[in-house]
Amino acid sequence: MTVTIDEIRKAAGEIHGEVVRTPFVHAKRLSDILGCELYLKLESQQYSGSFKDRGALYRIKNLTPEQRKKGVIAMSAGNHAQGVALHAKRLGIPATIVMPETAPFSKIERTRALGAKVILSGETLDDSRKVVDEIVARDGTIFIHPYDDEYVIAGQGTIGLEMLEDQPDLDAIVVPIGGGGILSGISIASQALKPGIKLYGVEANLFPSMSQALKHQPATSGGSTMADGIAVKEPGKLTREIIDQRVEEIFLVDESQIETAILTLVEEQKVVSEGAGATGVAAIIANADKFKGMKIATVICGGNIDARMLSGLLMRGLMRDNRLVRIRTEMVDQPGLLAKISRIIGLTRGNIIDVMHQRHYYDVPAKMVEIDFIVETRDQAHVDEIITKLEEEGIKTRILSSRSTD
Repeated sequence: MTVTIDEIRKAAGEIHGEVVRTPFVHAKRLSDILGCELYLKLESQQYSGSFKDRGALYRIKNLTPEQRKKGVIAMSAGNHAQGVALHAKRLGIPATIVMPETAPFSKIERTRALGAKVILSGETLDDSRKVVDEIVARDGTIFIHPYDDEYVIAGQGTIGLEMLEDQPDLDAIVVPIGGGGILSGISIASQALKPGIKLYGVEANLFPSMSQALKHQPATSGGSTMADGIAVKEPGKLTREIIDQRVEEIFLVDESQIETAILTLVEEQKVVSEGAGATGVAAIIANADKFKGMKIATVICGGNIDARMLSGLLMRGLMRDNRLVRIRTEMVDQPGLLAKISRIIGLTRGNIIDVMHQRHYYDVPAKMVEIDFIVETRDQAHVDEIITKLEEEGIKTRILSSRSTD
């Protein structure tokens, strides 16, 4: 089978009603900021929280009755795992998922909750593949590849059909790349419907496997990235050929850009995205001049972010924007000091979140006391106002870094 627009339309018909036709929303606030007309395809709203539902389901539906009896196996950092587990369970097919030991806890537990047998092995998907191959050779289980499979590519291509049906005059689409399945499918569908449309890919700069493969450069992928869903060391062979023919450019985004994109989506669009899902927005922000005045789209390909990570990112964002600061005060230790400082901060409308009272450490003089306050503030001007008021009252004050332990 060669993936064509007809095969993608066939996939759309077969999975209709069994996956979500996800919202394709105009990101008005981001559009105003970036100077373009930006649309977000919210694949984070799929049953499993990512676009992987589509390709996994279409592949499973094309198994023979004999293959279904043998069961299916997949390797995944989490999203493909949940897509395979969900639809295998619905269709009464045994599923085994091999996941890297570094996969987020939330994705591991959700995969188990969907009824799949989960095996943790290795640090990356490539490590997990070794275990998959052993089980396939031993038991004859059917391997559902996360991206390098024509049925999977066709299933992911249904996203492109939906985007062009909703917004037929798009100028460009920006899509995250792990193994390349989603970008391959979307590029085939969208360029069949609108031949002049431009396709762009995005990779985490720690895992530039597709861009390096296309440039015949040595592979350097590795490291810890927030975009674990696209942390692939070796891209697909099928997908590499499709992307080489159809994609205009591949952008690389770093960890700070991914973090900023996650926070921007939450604050400006009220959209929760995992790291991989936010890379399209990260690339558009980093290349805003390229897309100015254009009608563009990106896929929020997953929303399965660990709650603790999201909480930490939101707190870091507040600190970076000076909306949450750590203030250290120093004075002679005397009754009423804590109340005095708290009153001054309160009068400036600062909101005290936490207090750390230090008088017993060796580096604090015996008659002195250091008190740290975590304060919620409006902006840098508000922080300056609080510092000025405290110092006017004779209270020595300084701002600590959000990471300081001094």
